[in-house]
Amino acid sequence: MKSIKNVLAVLIVVGLSGFMMAGACEDGPSGLTDGVCGECGTVSNGDATITGMAQLDGIFKAVGTMKMRTGSIKGDFDARVRAIAEGVFDLDVSAMSTAEVVAAIETAFDAWISANVDGGISVSYQPPKCEANVDVAVSAQAQCEAKAGCDVEVECEPGQASFECSGKCEGSCSAECTVPTCTVKIEGSAECSGECQGSCTVEVDGSVGCDGKCSGECDGECSAYNAEGSCNGTCSGTCNGSCTMEGQAAMECSGSCSGECKAEVEADATCEGTAGCSGECSGSCEGSCKGEVKAPKCEGNADCDASADCEAQASAQASASLTCTPPSLSLDVAFAAGLDAGAKAEFMAKLEKFKVEMIGILQGTANLRALVDADYAAELGFESPVVTIGASVDAFLSDLTSGKIEVEAPGLLPCAIPAFQEAGDILGSIGGDASATIEGQIKMAALLKL
Repeated sequence: MKSIKNVLAVLIVVGLSGFMMAGACEDGPSGLTDGVCGECGTVSNGDATITGMAQLDGIFKAVGTMKMRTGSIKGDFDARVRAIAEGVFDLDVSAMSTAEVVAAIETAFDAWISANVDGGISVSYQPPKCEANVDVAVSAQAQCEAKAGCDVEVECEPGQASFECSGKCEGSCSAECTVPTCTVKIEGSAECSGECQGSCTVEVDGSVGCDGKCSGECDGECSAYNAEGSCNGTCSGTCNGSCTMEGQAAMECSGSCSGECKAEVEADATCEGTAGCSGECSGSCEGSCKGEVKAPKCEGNADCDASADCEAQASAQASASLTCTPPSLSLDVAFAAGLDAGAKAEFMAKLEKFKVEMIGILQGTANLRALVDADYAAELGFESPVVTIGASVDAFLSDLTSGKIEVEAPGLLPCAIPAFQEAGDILGSIGGDASATIEGQIKMAALLKL
């Protein structure tokens, strides 16, 4: 916010509006500002051209993306909590606010669990993984440099560009890579000497419990049986047969793995699957980056004075477009004594609905917090988009005051002041709107003690 106010002040102090008019349209006032060639674009609409300077318009586009993303996450959360209230707990929430719906769910959830479950829900959870959008960074960098007059000999193709990665690189690393791994897709099932992502099946002899699905004999309560009468579900006691753990994001597997097997390899090794770096990279990365994306580089690009500001706005757009994968969530229960088969089946059907909506809520929570919470983003290895946007504005301000900015479309420059004002208003409102949504998301996660 401070950076935006600084730019507004500089735009006025340096008399930019005076030289803006030089070369402006001769038709007189039109649109929102005198001397503008047509109506000014708006940040909220995500207009690609507002001021005619790609280095600055990319920043405005990042702010517009932030507004769109946070609004979409809020709308998704509102819809999901209502789906839980109506589809799981049969509540009439048509006249309630989202906060009231969450409060009603908290009350109904406790009563629901007490009536059907002995000892609460057993939760197995792997959080979402978030990463900046490399494709957006590459595209934004190439477009900005082209518009700024750089000699772009080769277009940047996503997946072919290398970029500085301050987090975990999935691909090839030009410098030292810690813990390089190879990922191999397994058709069917096979032994895995590393971490299994998918399902892991181990043989058990009845001396230990099973944290997944028991296939065989269950010394305790089993949630489901097959046609032969053997247990084929969660077991509240010990299991004799095979135990399958499903949906784990990454787990050590001493049996057979179905899905993907990740094992450590030499830094320059090759193998079937994805070879190369899958750890912290201290140099440029080709692939994907679980952290801040910096300065995408495309072979054939020529350096020019606009590159630094193009890199700044590209990083801002990539950061504002970050995405988080769905989490892995498994819910197991031991039914209360005396519950009949029909009640058990109804409970499990509703628990599945609850789980589906909660996966979406937890994914949205990670995404929203990564977008607006600087501390949370830092824990994930990111700079918050708000921080990145502020740094981009500072970079633009520095070049503006030093005279490095080359004005390509002076007829659009009067749009800069209202665009900065709108961007400031958007960033200010995002924080307030997001805080209420995050509060509700955290309350929903607390139902599962997450």
